[in-house]
Amino acid sequence: MSYGWLRSYKPIIESDTSAGNSVVAFIRNNGRLVSVARIQEDQDGRRITGKLKSVTCKETIRALSCGDSHAVLLSEEGRVLCLDKANILRPLDNLCNRQVTQVACGDQHSISLTQDGQVFTWGQNTSGQLGLGWGEPSAMSPKPLKSLSGIPLVQITAGGDHSFALSLSGAVFGWGKNTAGQLGLGDTTNRHAPAPVDCLNLKKTVLISCGGEHSAVLTKGGVVFTFGSGRYGQLGHNSLRDELQPRVVGQLWGSKVTQIACGRHHTLAFVGPSNKIYSFGHGEQGQLGNGVKIDQSVPLPVQLPDQIDDQKIEHIFAGGNHSFALCTLGQESEERSNNLRSSVGKVTQAIDEKIIDKWISECDSKSWKKGQKEITKMFSSASCLNGSFLDKSCDKHYQTSPKQSGLDFSLVRGAFRKLANKGKVLTEVEAVVQHTLLPSLYEEPIGVESLRVYLVLPELLRVLHKQHRRTDLTEAVAAAVLRLHPDKLQVLGDCWSSLKPSVMTKHIGVWKKALSGILRSGHILRTRDPGINHLLQVLGHLHRANQKSVETQTVPDSTFCMEEVHFNPIFLEEDVKLWRLWSKQDVDQTPAIFCRYPFLMNLQSKINVFNINAALTQRTGMGPFDMFLMAAPAPFFELRLNRASLIEDTFHQLRVACPSTFKRSLVVYFDEDAKLTDVYKRDFFLHLFKKLLVPESGMFMYNDTETLAWFPAMPRVEEKRYFLFGVLCGMALYNNNMVHLPFPMAFFKKLVNIKPSLEDLREFSPIEAKSLQYILDYPDDDVENMDMTFSVMWGDVAVELDPKETGKLVTSANKKEFVDTYVNYIFNQSVEVMFEEFRKGFFKVCDMDVVEFFQPEELRGVMVGKEIFDWETLKQNTVYEGEYHAGHPNIVTFWEVFEELTEDQKKAFLLFLTGCDRVPILGMNQIRMRVQTLLNSSQQHFPEALTCHSLLQLPIYPSKEILQSRLIEAVGHNRGFWNE
Repeated sequence: MSYGWLRSYKPIIESDTSAGNSVVAFIRNNGRLVSVARIQEDQDGRRITGKLKSVTCKETIRALSCGDSHAVLLSEEGRVLCLDKANILRPLDNLCNRQVTQVACGDQHSISLTQDGQVFTWGQNTSGQLGLGWGEPSAMSPKPLKSLSGIPLVQITAGGDHSFALSLSGAVFGWGKNTAGQLGLGDTTNRHAPAPVDCLNLKKTVLISCGGEHSAVLTKGGVVFTFGSGRYGQLGHNSLRDELQPRVVGQLWGSKVTQIACGRHHTLAFVGPSNKIYSFGHGEQGQLGNGVKIDQSVPLPVQLPDQIDDQKIEHIFAGGNHSFALCTLGQESEERSNNLRSSVGKVTQAIDEKIIDKWISECDSKSWKKGQKEITKMFSSASCLNGSFLDKSCDKHYQTSPKQSGLDFSLVRGAFRKLANKGKVLTEVEAVVQHTLLPSLYEEPIGVESLRVYLVLPELLRVLHKQHRRTDLTEAVAAAVLRLHPDKLQVLGDCWSSLKPSVMTKHIGVWKKALSGILRSGHILRTRDPGINHLLQVLGHLHRANQKSVETQTVPDSTFCMEEVHFNPIFLEEDVKLWRLWSKQDVDQTPAIFCRYPFLMNLQSKINVFNINAALTQRTGMGPFDMFLMAAPAPFFELRLNRASLIEDTFHQLRVACPSTFKRSLVVYFDEDAKLTDVYKRDFFLHLFKKLLVPESGMFMYNDTETLAWFPAMPRVEEKRYFLFGVLCGMALYNNNMVHLPFPMAFFKKLVNIKPSLEDLREFSPIEAKSLQYILDYPDDDVENMDMTFSVMWGDVAVELDPKETGKLVTSANKKEFVDTYVNYIFNQSVEVMFEEFRKGFFKVCDMDVVEFFQPEELRGVMVGKEIFDWETLKQNTVYEGEYHAGHPNIVTFWEVFEELTEDQKKAFLLFLTGCDRVPILGMNQIRMRVQTLLNSSQQHFPEALTCHSLLQLPIYPSKEILQSRLIEAVGHNRGFWNE
């Protein structure tokens, strides 16, 4: 039974009622009759309620909403009908092919929500209340509100000239008139398109109601927020002030409100547990139900008739200047929700394992067509996918933000794993997603919830890949991701960066596997497929999301590497050329260029790119090159040196040289040797770096064990030397020479623009790092007792880490700041001038963008090599020339002698053979030793080596003892071009 106040009616209301400014409507007779009363003013200005008039409906009506003078009805079948001023009922033909789940009316506009999550608006648009965008006219027929596309909505509502939509995870979006702050956005500017009400984020909003110029929201915990016009006290804050942002109604705090309803200038709140209604706001027409016709600015109980004491209030309604309560007898309402949101329900049924089981069981039966329709309905709706698989533990999905997707990925994986059990069902899903869902996705959705679809679909792609399906759908999903507006793609990137490592790894694997399959098929060698470009770009966005901060990096960078893909050097040369030619062009306007995505390449490919880039650059001797087709011989950079004054000669000639020539191929002459040969290069780098990197050189400081070097805080040599040292390091890398660089990983991190950390300090100075870790781990309550300040000693230099506050104490609140500042001082601030000089020199030779292809550990390995010695591989890869062969007696004897050498002697042999006592980063199989006889030699001669060619010239010896003696002597004294 329904009770109203102002002018009381007592009709039998069976499902719904609604009141506008001048119209009230009730659903009766099992939904086949709608009773309407219209309110008019007499000559004295008094409002007179007319008689109820009934409109017979051909369809069963289950919901209705009243505007200023019109009403919109919703049938059980999801059809929309409009009731005009003359009480004539007409179907809304524009929505006849859509199943509508909700309708709402403002004064002169209307809204509908369809089962597939689409919002349609029509009516006046003078203040943007249709949400269609700036400058859009009023619309007499429904127009889709595309910006809300994909958001799983549970409620739409409208006020005078403003509107709201509420998502499944409590996100609130408002649009329309905002002159009194009724949108809760903190200002009074009208919005012509839906805008998120950020103040309500994480509040767990479950219901919204709109008045003429004010709004109210209800949270899951029963808290009421109001905002907008407070002219009549309708905000309940004991004031008549407008509120531009949502504010808690303090006097209802703790009451566990279960429903709210806004009239034109008044508000109702229903407390379910106590069966009480509270009202506040304008009361001139008696709409507050308090027995008097005055306004009130605080919530007070409504004086309900005594005869409803045994009845349960089920719903409350507020119209223009009147209010209603819908009651039921006894326990009749216990099974119904007191919250209007539960009566609305979800937009569509959520996808879960239960419904998938149903599809699987029916797919081979006659009822399969019904299952197909359900699959089409659910998987063609982004809002359905976005509203499924929610993390409901502790209401986590209500915390949805760019850092929290609100998804339970175990549910996602379980659902798609089950789908994969039945190929027929999976094929149906694949087709619907590719041909219906993806084309419908909107490029500029609002809210994080609308982006969940891009986090869910990779799980579908993953199960398809496991069944070795084609990559067409993967490429199509990649294209859909890239169609997103850049701002929305940035938000999606934030979602990616917040994923757990296990989930992020699976996402990367989906795109990587699709791309890898194409590459291994050889398709890429001659074709620049748009699908490949799309896959590359998505992986690029994932990589950037993963690297937003080193501290929060989700997975190791190696996760992206396609180790199994080996790029043809010819293809890589073409790719490098394209990369240089298109370097400043937008990615979308260029072909697929793999050099833009070095994190996908294995180390061999990166080294190949570096060498190809160097070779192409050497043709002109310049940096960015544009003359790839030059046929002229490459010029050289020559150094003419004396062994006795190696360092002085080198630095002098580098000082006077033109820096643009540093990129040329290096040739070294020693002691006026006129032969044009580059075989001295390895000997040059070997001996120069050994002389430079000793404590006596004065260029570097060393750790306690004198095994690692670092730049000093107070240098003892001129700054220019660090620039020249950088040039030399660049030349070594550029000319494929490993050198002695005893620096910690921080050195190589800084070269590729990665910030060193406490872990890097642990490598260089374990004791210092242990002390800092001790401070971090020390109980907060006791840190102050350590009596430490931001003053440190480093390299015999006393330093104030915070010069603005001398003697600043280390506390529990700033101990991490202290450690971070300390590490930053050691690796950055104290060496800023010297390292910058070094960088300038290094990148005068090497191109920075190519060096940054390498991870720090890779760069260290390429420049310095590694100490993993596989002597058996060296033997297996050896080739023999001239009269030598594997079975030659002298060769057999040589390997017998070699195997009897100590480990240090074998390393010395490697140094003797190659000019370096370390193994290339790619392993010993990169060294292919050649052995030939030493011409015109006798048993008195020692073995010799050409280091640049890994060539061993081995005399024929009459006995094992003589071979052993001569080899050990030669290796021990490094006899080669640099005899000692």
